[in-house]
Amino acid sequence: METSPLKSLTLDQAQNDQFRLIDTITKHFRGDDILSLGDLGVVKGQNKPNYTKKVEEVLAEFFGVEKAKLVRGAGTGALRYGFMSFLKPNDKILLHDAPIYPTSKTTLDHMGIIPIFADFNDQEAVKKVISKHPELKGALIQHTRQQIDDYYELRDVIKLIKATSPHLKTITDDNYAAMKTNYIGAQLGADLSTFSLFKLLGPEGVGIILGSADLIEKIEALNYSGGSQVQGYEALEALRGLIYAPVMLAIQANVNEELVRRLNQNEVQGIKKAFLANAQSKVLLVEFEQPIAQDVLHYANELGAAPHPVGAESKYEFVPMFYKVSGTFLASDARLGKTMIRINPMRSGADTVIRILSDSVDRVRHSK
Repeated sequence: METSPLKSLTLDQAQNDQFRLIDTITKHFRGDDILSLGDLGVVKGQNKPNYTKKVEEVLAEFFGVEKAKLVRGAGTGALRYGFMSFLKPNDKILLHDAPIYPTSKTTLDHMGIIPIFADFNDQEAVKKVISKHPELKGALIQHTRQQIDDYYELRDVIKLIKATSPHLKTITDDNYAAMKTNYIGAQLGADLSTFSLFKLLGPEGVGIILGSADLIEKIEALNYSGGSQVQGYEALEALRGLIYAPVMLAIQANVNEELVRRLNQNEVQGIKKAFLANAQSKVLLVEFEQPIAQDVLHYANELGAAPHPVGAESKYEFVPMFYKVSGTFLASDARLGKTMIRINPMRSGADTVIRILSDSVDRVRHSK
């Protein structure tokens, strides 16, 4: 089984992102602003808290895009509002020929959007599908992998779609890729990028949309009520999380690389292969020689590993997480549920992961 995981930022690159974000913040905030918790309510003339507006301006500058908008509903809400900015019921959207991420599918289904599929790994196939469907209004590109064998590059897919049909609006789902990789979709020419800030150490339920000012202004018009606004204290909390996310995620990536090397050197018995994949987050996939995946997960929980995500890399998730292979991967091969697990080291080191994995496998073996 071959995978093509996204290239993670190095520790030096992540540190540079942290420094660059802090530098950007100092251009928009007074020092004593940062030492407050932020304001509440809708300010006349901008219909949002002052601190929320400032954080949006910081993030637009940091990512080098026209405009940023904080929204409720995390990454799902961000994508939903992104779709609403350029799609209407019965419009058609181009999607990768793979299982759609469940929350994205729910939104598209309930909006009455018609999916048209093309294999994003095959550029000629993409061009043919676009030419065959001139009525397409947009394209959704998931930055991370939807299938284990996906290998398309986000930059290439955006460029191809724009070159084939310049009128198509492109929106990228950058969940699990933002602050881990060099770019998000809007930095590569997509009209909109969306992701969850909860997955980047931020507060529950806050997402972000970045990109075209025209489209984001339409989204702001849809979010006119006071209850829809992300409050100033939430915006500052999201910003604080984002500051620490890149270095933390780069350390996590280094631990993953160490785990792959050590597990493939047979440090834990009973493992057929270990490899990295973006499923959806970049995680360690462990394939066992025997169908013991569910038993291993049971014992790993008893040994201190988290059994399921909260926000998948949220501020609450610091112990290593041992859990089932993603639903989109299982949709492509249901057999993986018996022989494979995902491991995300979170804030732990490789030794902790290997200890829990080895002890779990031993317990399974002795229980038989």
